[in-house]
Amino acid sequence: DRAQRPRRIPPEGDAVIRLLIADDQALVRGALSALLGLEPDIEVVAEVGRGDEVVDAAVRSAADVALLDIEMPGMDGIAAASALRSALHG
Repeated sequence: DRAQRPRRIPPEGDAVIRLLIADDQALVRGALSALLGLEPDIEVVAEVGRGDEVVDAAVRSAADVALLDIEMPGMDGIAAASALRSALHG
């Protein structure tokens, strides 16, 4: 069982991936956060339930990676990815 395995710590100097999860279904978002949070080299730094919250959350949390649902209220995941790229990389 994955949950009972001892947590591995990344070797000193290895980077931890800072992850933002965006999904309008709280159950899915929470499950992804819990499962990915078990990985020693992943830190879930933000969770949002609407596409129009992605850019602000990514900037505030300094996320390295955004895992985006395609269909969300406010803005779909494709548009949120485009807005995020524009906001961070001009």
